[in-house]
Amino acid sequence: MEAKAHAKSIRISSRKVQLVIDLIRGKEVGAAIAILRHTPKAASPVVEKLLNSAIANAEHNYSLDVNKLFVSEVYVNQGPTMKRFRPRAMGRASKINKRTSHISLVVSEK
Repeated sequence: MEAKAHAKSIRISSRKVQLVIDLIRGKEVGAAIAILRHTPKAASPVVEKLLNSAIANAEHNYSLDVNKLFVSEVYVNQGPTMKRFRPRAMGRASKINKRTSHISLVVSEK
């Protein structure tokens, strides 16, 4: 059995999130939380919150044993991009893309 959790339109670029989720893919839940707590990246708290949500879903909805859970799937996709403009010299403007991401996480029982 598996439990899922999704986080949509998170205000972090998907490239930055990819670095963090590669660290926890395939790990046991306890080890994954420990890795996320000690990783100094901006995406770490977001992914940790998502992992805790998936664990709670597994425990509450499917009555799975928390000690046997591991991160079976985790991936990130690009979300909608907010487009902003910054004033430049001589009346011009340059474009700033504020990227977002959709993160999906699946935990399974061994």
